[in-house]
Amino acid sequence: MLLKSIDIAEMYNGEVHGDSNTIIQSLCTIEDGKLNGLAFLANPKYTPYLYETKASVVLISKDFPIEKPVKATLVKVENPYAVFTDILNRYFSKKIDFVGVSSKAQIDETAEIGEDVFIDSFVRIGKGVVIKNKVKIFSHTYIGDYSVIGEDTIIHSNVTIYDQTQIGKYCIIHSGAVIGADGFGFAPQKDGTFMKIPQIGNVIIHDKVEIGANSCIDRATLGSTIIHSGVKIDNLVQIAHNCVIGENTVLAAQSGVSGSTKIGKNCMIGGQVGIVGHIQIADGTQIGAQSGVSKTIKNKGSVLRGSPAQDLKAQLKLEALIRQLPELYQKIRELENQIQKIQNA
Repeated sequence: MLLKSIDIAEMYNGEVHGDSNTIIQSLCTIEDGKLNGLAFLANPKYTPYLYETKASVVLISKDFPIEKPVKATLVKVENPYAVFTDILNRYFSKKIDFVGVSSKAQIDETAEIGEDVFIDSFVRIGKGVVIKNKVKIFSHTYIGDYSVIGEDTIIHSNVTIYDQTQIGKYCIIHSGAVIGADGFGFAPQKDGTFMKIPQIGNVIIHDKVEIGANSCIDRATLGSTIIHSGVKIDNLVQIAHNCVIGENTVLAAQSGVSGSTKIGKNCMIGGQVGIVGHIQIADGTQIGAQSGVSKTIKNKGSVLRGSPAQDLKAQLKLEALIRQLPELYQKIRELENQIQKIQNA
């Protein structure tokens, strides 16, 4: 692969500032730039690196203000991050194009296997499973009975998919993920013990969903736990029974969603967010890291932070006041001492 800065400008309706024939042979970060490397600047925190980077070409937004000379060739585009991602996918991403079924895979005779699939060694595929065309399944993965795996889906090693799970097209499931395990359902008894509630539903995952390593999505008690198209789930995320996650919502690592909660479309949920069960979260909601959501969010586009989560502006004011508490406490102690002296006079 050999690109020039002018090629990128023409591909993405951009503008070159510098040498239009600068050659690009690799991708790099702006802080660790290298000769003939392409970097990008999207986060303002990295602005100082623009003026010292060793990258040969840097993507920046068209409205970015340049304050001093830059050694690198600049290509101005509408969305540097999106352009960089597209170039990464087109020219630099690892292509998984394996085809074939290992003789060491264990496939039930009732399973339906499509064309151009890859099934690695020590994969176990159960009764009545349907594997569509171009699916890739890597070693030590288990596909439970009567599950369906859609076209072009990639399932990495050591994934466990329980019975009757439905997975759509173009999904990616990373190692260690568990899909369809029992939901956390137990009925308390008079003697202090808990009776297990049978979990007889399933999990439905729509198209273009990505599920991170060691994440868990529980089957429904009744009906289905549903992950809609375009959802992106980070590593170590827990989604409980009967949850519904709306289209193009993203959940960062170590977040947990309790049972029967419904999250809308295009939401952004930060790392280590905890969400209680049986509530609804409106479309477009953004929830900051380590927040705790304890009630329904009705307003679309809400931006929340804190525990319990509240409007971001209110939370920032509260945090500012908390930072002043030591100083306020000291002033109160001084006033108390002054009052005591007056009373003792």
